[in-house]
Amino acid sequence: QVQLVESGGGLVETGGSLRLSCKASGRIFSVLPMSWYRQAPGKEREWVARITGVGSKDYADSAKGRFTISRDNAKNMAYLQMNSLKSEDTAVYYCRTYFHGEEYWGQGTQVTVSS
Repeated sequence: QVQLVESGGGLVETGGSLRLSCKASGRIFSVLPMSWYRQAPGKEREWVARITGVGSKDYADSAKGRFTISRDNAKNMAYLQMNSLKSEDTAVYYCRTYFHGEEYWGQGTQVTVSS
């Protein structure tokens, strides 16, 4: 079983930056694909970015050029660096992984971008 805990959310002005962190439990982190999702009020949860165990990255169009996903396998941590934030980035951000057919989600961290 994998437990995920996000942190780093908060209130930021338009154009500002935040770095979200996701701490994973267990000894298998280095093989886990890690993703970030977000859910804005009244909208469905949407995928933002993912990184494989070997570091390959992929981004949603809304994140390209502004967000950077990374990981530190020694610390069991995944990160989402968010720059040039816009009001439409306001959402609860979740990290997600899956292993042996099971998916795991964190509890989420709120990001609010004020205009």
